[in-house]
Amino acid sequence: MKKSEINFTVELDDENVPEKITWNASEKGSSDPDETKSISISLWDHEQKNTMRMDLWTKEMPVDEMKRFYIDCLGGLAQSVLNSTGDEFMSQQMNDLCEKLVEHVKKEFGMQ
Repeated sequence: MKKSEINFTVELDDENVPEKITWNASEKGSSDPDETKSISISLWDHEQKNTMRMDLWTKEMPVDEMKRFYIDCLGGLAQSVLNSTGDEFMSQQMNDLCEKLVEHVKKEFGMQ
């Protein structure tokens, strides 16, 4: 059986706030870790029938980029819902929300 690993390293300050996040993956193509400013991981617990989430971001993550990050996550989830379940309605509703959120962020940050 083939195995693949994804590793995250989080450097924390004295108050346990992330200062630096790096990641690496066995199939990434490079052995050098890449830096990121935010990660969002969701795991399904099939026994408890709920989701465990881990969201981390560094002190330097700008608010506008954080909002764009979550819009992109939601858009990716919309595609995943379609691919995994075939539920076009649910996927379209999520994409519609993404479009509304993009307009909201554009207005908020004067990007119209």
